[in-house]
Amino acid sequence: MAAKGSKLSASLEDYLEAIFNVAGESNVARSKDIAELLGVSRASVTGALRVLKTKGLANYKPYDFVTLTEAGRASAAEIVRKHNILKSFFINLLGVEKDIAQQAACKTEHALGPEVIARMLSFIEFVTKNSKKGYDLADKFKKFYKNNKERSKNRNDK
Repeated sequence: MAAKGSKLSASLEDYLEAIFNVAGESNVARSKDIAELLGVSRASVTGALRVLKTKGLANYKPYDFVTLTEAGRASAAEIVRKHNILKSFFINLLGVEKDIAQQAACKTEHALGPEVIARMLSFIEFVTKNSKKGYDLADKFKKFYKNNKERSKNRNDK
């Protein structure tokens, strides 16, 4: 989805996602806020913004606000969508704690292609639909996992 036909690195995807999240409704972001969100130096942000600009994904001038181009917003929205699907999967279906799910989503969102994300979304919809019919697959899995974890702990304690 990147402009000029090149695939983005995981790092550049993180910068796009950060700009998208920092900008919010105002559609503008400051490099200082991007650096703070990602825990990187402002120099790193500047370097990434220059690359995103050359790829046609961001509007950037030194000491000015950053905005995403139409292509940049589309790419960032897709990255955020994947992130949210993964986070939802980890929390709602696997029962992973929110902080751990957030970290896991950040790490895996870059590695999983659109086919895997689409299947995960379909699986989430399937589980949600069936839970409304009285069969809560996610809840059954969480209980199954908890029981297996306890059995494993008991075996290790012996």
